[in-house]
Amino acid sequence: MVFNGGILASRGLTDAVGKTPLIRLNKISAHLGRNVWGKAEFQNPGGSVKDRAALYLIQQAEKNGHLDPNKPDPTIVEGSAGNTAIGLAHIARARGYRTVFFMPDSQSPNKSELLKSLGSEVHRVPVVPISNPLNFNNRARDLAKSLPNAVWTNQFDNPANWQAHYHTTGPEIFSQLRSAGLSTDAFTCSSGTGGTFSGVAKYLYEATEGNCKLVVADSPGSVNYPYIKFGSMETEGSSFTEGIGNKRITENLKEGLEAIKDVDALLVPDEETIVMIFKLLDEEGIYVGGTAALNVVAACKVAQTLPEGSNVATILCDSGFKYSQRILSKRWLKEKKFYHIIPKHLLKYASLD
Repeated sequence: MVFNGGILASRGLTDAVGKTPLIRLNKISAHLGRNVWGKAEFQNPGGSVKDRAALYLIQQAEKNGHLDPNKPDPTIVEGSAGNTAIGLAHIARARGYRTVFFMPDSQSPNKSELLKSLGSEVHRVPVVPISNPLNFNNRARDLAKSLPNAVWTNQFDNPANWQAHYHTTGPEIFSQLRSAGLSTDAFTCSSGTGGTFSGVAKYLYEATEGNCKLVVADSPGSVNYPYIKFGSMETEGSSFTEGIGNKRITENLKEGLEAIKDVDALLVPDEETIVMIFKLLDEEGIYVGGTAALNVVAACKVAQTLPEGSNVATILCDSGFKYSQRILSKRWLKEKKFYHIIPKHLLKYASLD
């Protein structure tokens, strides 16, 4: 059993998923005259927001009989940029399941190393479009079909993903603000699978009777922003961020876009995201990765469109530790042409060669 903040996790690891703090970003909020709140998803046992979806994906597979713990070699197969795989690997270990993951080779090596330490079989594969049979997601699907007691959890299009956030993350944010006598005026986060945004946004849309501004934050090179703003799938460029952005609109994101009126979108340049990583570390004492920093940039932009004293919530997806070999490396920052844009007083945090 684990005693954590008044919660007794009597059923083991899975009871520790969720129920994370909602942190006011004090200096940012004071500067803006609006309250920016970050859901501290790095406090999940697997270290990211994806633990929530991973739990629901596994529970669904067990419930529908696609994964039978009473038959030999129950196996979970997934295509993942890292964090969903990590969440699945933790929960699978607790349940005694085998895990096999296909990951784009553009992702941080720290993630695949962590997965291997959790006993997972990891295949880092070249980045190719979803239309290519060798796409990491398609490889996962095909392998699962070839195994007798295996499930492809299909995080991008499986509704269990958005349902996890509709039933947990959204209600937590709403109740945490309401318990402090505060309104939930806006919510923004990026979209990879689309599950976090759709689930949280759908819940908050209903809970506030449509009075919560809902904004998809997007990275360069992704189709989410042009699709939501202009109905276009044309895009260009790329981003250093991992696990977000897309070249298609996933079924999970469609759920939110179809259920909610007037979803807006913001495009966040990589330069602003990089600076925010170091700003959060310096001013708030919070060390997060690129996706979380992008979410905070977007939350600040959304906050500036609202009246003073408004409350904007976003997702602090995971910590920065899995990305430290890149984002804290002087060499990497210079190669990506980010080093010169970081304010001089923040360069001390680029502590790796």
